Amino acid sequence: MEDAMADIAMVFHWPPSEMNDFSLEELMDWRERARLRHCGDEE
Repeated sequence: MEDAMADIAMVFHWPPSEMNDFSLEELMDWRERARLRHCGDEE
């Protein structure tokens, strides 16, 4: 979970405290959004 939070924080500039109450599903959804925003659609 720490890697996911770090990825989200890097892209959206959110502190970890903003993500503490996210469910695992929400965290993974935001991580995917961060990945797409950072890397585009390339995999």
